Amino acid sequence: MDADLKVRIKEDTRAAMRAQEKPRLAVLRLINAEIQQVEVDSRQELNNQELVALLVRMQKQRTASAAQYRQGGRPDLATQEEFEISVIQEFLPPSLSQAEMEDAVREACNRLQVDSMQHMGKVMGFLTQSLAGRADMAQVSEYVRKQLSKN
Repeated sequence: MDADLKVRIKEDTRAAMRAQEKPRLAVLRLINAEIQQVEVDSRQELNNQELVALLVRMQKQRTASAAQYRQGGRPDLATQEEFEISVIQEFLPPSLSQAEMEDAVREACNRLQVDSMQHMGKVMGFLTQSLAGRADMAQVSEYVRKQLSKN
């Protein structure tokens, strides 16, 4: 990422305040509060990689909540969660396509010189760091299983 993520979030918060974008401002304040809470709990400032992991976690929580709200017949609340997801995604790196994800898995397996399911953890550990925030790790895990079972 080119700029410090925390600075970008704070700048966007100020811009939303000036533009009086209340729904967006509420989500940005929620993000800032979560960042501050984690920093206070850990007693250290988060770097960009940790911020991306935090944003991915927030996105996953909202995705699960939106699905539950839709299932429970509350489309209004689901829509709010989906709006929050869209704001959070603005600060995440662009997602990988399926082909890019498969290529990353193949490359990791070749690089680590693994060829059996015994090495699943090793490959996932490597990919978790390199694909943080750019791919759904459940899908990546599926591709790793397919790749390692081929060999």
